[in-house]
Amino acid sequence: MTGLARTLAVALAASAAAATLVAAPPRAEAFCGFYINGAGSEMFNNATQVVLMRVGTRTVLSMQNNYQGPPSDFAMVVPVPVVLQEENVKTLPLEVFGKVDAMGAPRLVEYWEQDPCAPEQPPYEVWATKSMGGGCPQCEDASAGADLGVTIEAQFTVGEYEVVILSATESTGLETWLTREQYKIPAGAEPLLRPYVEAGSKFFVAKVDPTKVKFEGGQAALSPLRFHYDSDEFSLPIRLGLANSAGTQDLIVNILAPTRYEVANRDNVFIPTNLEVRDEVRQRFGEFYAALFDRTLEVNPRAVVTEYAWDAMTCDPCPGPTIDGNDLMTLGTDVVQQGGEPYWGSFVLTRLHSRYGKDDVKDDLVFREATPVVGGREIYGPGDGTRQGALEERATPSDYNNFQGRYIIRHAWTGAIDCPDPVRGRWGGPPDGQQIATKSATGSAFAPRGAVELPMMVAQDVPEIAVTAGVPLPRSPAQVDGKAKGCGCATSGGGAAGGGALAGLVMLALVRRRKGARV
Repeated sequence: MTGLARTLAVALAASAAAATLVAAPPRAEAFCGFYINGAGSEMFNNATQVVLMRVGTRTVLSMQNNYQGPPSDFAMVVPVPVVLQEENVKTLPLEVFGKVDAMGAPRLVEYWEQDPCAPEQPPYEVWATKSMGGGCPQCEDASAGADLGVTIEAQFTVGEYEVVILSATESTGLETWLTREQYKIPAGAEPLLRPYVEAGSKFFVAKVDPTKVKFEGGQAALSPLRFHYDSDEFSLPIRLGLANSAGTQDLIVNILAPTRYEVANRDNVFIPTNLEVRDEVRQRFGEFYAALFDRTLEVNPRAVVTEYAWDAMTCDPCPGPTIDGNDLMTLGTDVVQQGGEPYWGSFVLTRLHSRYGKDDVKDDLVFREATPVVGGREIYGPGDGTRQGALEERATPSDYNNFQGRYIIRHAWTGAIDCPDPVRGRWGGPPDGQQIATKSATGSAFAPRGAVELPMMVAQDVPEIAVTAGVPLPRSPAQVDGKAKGCGCATSGGGAAGGGALAGLVMLALVRRRKGARV
């Protein structure tokens, strides 16, 4: 296999003495490495977010690294298809990642039934914009690793990062070279490195200059990095992340592209949406969503779940500030083209969520374009004059993308009804005129598993995942024994915001053993 499936691997390194520097909740059994989270960053101390922009054959990879520990112990390795030069790499402001994260997160909203005797208003509509089209310099010591088949192809500095681009002819030679340069490779990493070396990938290696790092609350505030490259295949390697995984990982990929994307080599399923839920979900939204997501995968093993597909610059409801043109420029529109000309079209934000164990992954994720869908909106069918029609359900094919995971607490009318022809089931904002509240499902990858009974949290049946409201599901052996396991790790082309954290892109954890070692 060629292309990005052999070209993207990311590693967040930490010193052996700081093996617990990523402060995941106690249930996490392994340091999973590469974390993605934005709106849910309060769930843990370290986060890494990734946003993938894809137009034509160009991929722009942006990632945020929150690292706690000695800056001299930080290192990152990313296989790339070509030798990157200094103009291909830049640092970014941090704020854009939180926007992307919040935009795609599953939402909890509240509606109040309007006065059944009030004059009927025009039906509620979602005013969403339809998506167009869906929507080397001189290198020092270049021969230092020649005896191992390792060559330094380029070397430059970007912000606080000292970057070296390597090529290698043998994975064993690359492993030996990294070890010789005072990096420790996790056990079992060499076979996972081998396909990337055999495919001719180059290796982007970055370390931090401690003199250029600011500290905030004892944590190194590292600038986000962005780099771009061209590849015919649009894929995401997740196998290298298994080198330092002992449990279950959540992978959240956020993709900005002219159209929606799905996975080509896995089953695809949409998260159940537009579900009415009990009032207690208000305080336990993360746990509720984790239970809903887990049940979806129980019914659809190994599937990748689409949680969001919407025009990137609009939303309804909006949990926070929307992505704007400046954000898109930050994330890559300055370097993407279509037909040899700068791309000026719109973007769709797709959020894909996968959860897998170490024995579940046999190959990398390969992405393909997908047809537009709608779902998860306050859109109703025709009524009968006394009651509003049925709310739209599930994902439905369309000519534009308006799909989201949305969950609703409804408050029925409790006032007097003193008119001859009341109309029930009209929903809107609270009686005091305040705006309808929206809450994102933050940190669901870190929410306690098995803490809530999904059927007791929904106010309606969910037939697509065989859930009947009020009827408990059979408990798995792990739940019965109280041994449900998982690793709250995350990766995002935009984050695990509502969905939690992501560990998928941690392809390789390199531990720097000695300060001052030259790369």
